[in-house]
Amino acid sequence: MNIAVVLDRIVGILWGLPLLVGLVGVGLFFTVKSGFWQFRFFGHAFKYAYSMFTKKETSKEKDGILSSYQAIATALGSAVGIGNIAGVASAIALGGPGALFWMWVCALIGMATKMAEITLAVHYRTKDPNGEAYGGPTYYLEKGFKEKGYFGWKPLALIFGAGIMSDYFLGMSAYTISEAVSVTFHVDQILVGVGFAILIYIVVLGGIKRLGSVLAIVVPVMAVCYVLAGLVIILKDASALPATFALIFKSAFTPIAPVGGFAGASIALACRTGIARGVYSNEAGWGTAAMIHSTAKVDHPVKQGLLGIVEVFIDTMIVCSVTGLVIINTGSWSTGLSSSALALHAFEKGLGQWGAIVLTLGIFILGWTSVTAKYTNYEIVLRHAFGLNYKVRQIIIKLMRYGVALPGLFLTIYTVKKGIPSSMVWLCADMVTALPTYVNLIALFCLSGKFFTLLKDYTDKKFKPSKSNPVAVKLFSDD
Repeated sequence: MNIAVVLDRIVGILWGLPLLVGLVGVGLFFTVKSGFWQFRFFGHAFKYAYSMFTKKETSKEKDGILSSYQAIATALGSAVGIGNIAGVASAIALGGPGALFWMWVCALIGMATKMAEITLAVHYRTKDPNGEAYGGPTYYLEKGFKEKGYFGWKPLALIFGAGIMSDYFLGMSAYTISEAVSVTFHVDQILVGVGFAILIYIVVLGGIKRLGSVLAIVVPVMAVCYVLAGLVIILKDASALPATFALIFKSAFTPIAPVGGFAGASIALACRTGIARGVYSNEAGWGTAAMIHSTAKVDHPVKQGLLGIVEVFIDTMIVCSVTGLVIINTGSWSTGLSSSALALHAFEKGLGQWGAIVLTLGIFILGWTSVTAKYTNYEIVLRHAFGLNYKVRQIIIKLMRYGVALPGLFLTIYTVKKGIPSSMVWLCADMVTALPTYVNLIALFCLSGKFFTLLKDYTDKKFKPSKSNPVAVKLFSDD
């Protein structure tokens, strides 16, 4: 039995029925119990996000590191990246066109999940003496479970932290990016990997504040350019769109037979790959974006949670949809290619050599912003793990900061020398995504009462100002 088969079986178990039911179930729980809040107040969430992009700073809150605008830009930088291009392509290559449908489902209910985890992360965050705030799943596991009198937060936090740090050591994005650049521009892949590592260090060595400043500029511009290029390809063959959508919906509910280089896929495979890559892309339920948002300067936890709704919609319903529709509408999905090679084929088919160049630049820049943004997650996990041991914590963080680009570079060198296919690298990504997600879903469900209390407080204050609210709600656990 080769290692690819073993990895596929492990991923099949981790992303089996329990996790799929958990993701959909928790998402539906927050959606239904909140009265479908993410749909009823969708316009309000986007209006608030727009105010962040135009005014850049609206909160008088002093505690935190990033402005709300920088936080959403950094979180989008983490989410909108390789997963939106190579991740979507590999999901379709493995699970068929139906995988895109399950990504949509995951996103629509995932908007409520992400709003909840961001809200809890901001509420339970810890503030340093200098006013910098940090939070996330490990923080709300500890504080929330202690507050509720629950046990077991330490092993759960350990599993979550191990899963997040596994992503640090995997370095998958660097490999995917170097592969795309190498294929398009006929440059040595290892040389590309070295150049990419240098670019990561330029931003990461400046810490979280520099990350926020850089990504606030780069992410919106690159995301818009990528979407526009994809729309040009889709609209060039707009007459094929009805058949494309019919294929997507049909493949989501019926097995699809082998065609061309496509090996065929069951409904379960389409569902599994769609939801798994959807979570890796939009991060709803994974808990990673919650850590970035916890550093925001904001005066109400739910106000920051609103941006989670916007992130998931932009990431999956717009960016991922563009990638998926380009691949399916051009007919490239059945070529037998996967990952960035499949996306490159589709864009080149739609725009010629310029399409491949545009996509490669998109993969490179979005991948760069994604890797640098995820550094925030690693640092926050370590800050919580070492707590008040300031000296040890600073040494570990400094070592991690200087080593952040090395795993990706080593993976690139190893896979090139050994000829390992990219599909195996994506299976590893699915593995490291699953473990933290299990833990985070447990935490979200156990602490859902706190979220709904905060949500009611925000809704009453914002939309029912005349309603008497005699119960004072503590917005931040450290207050």
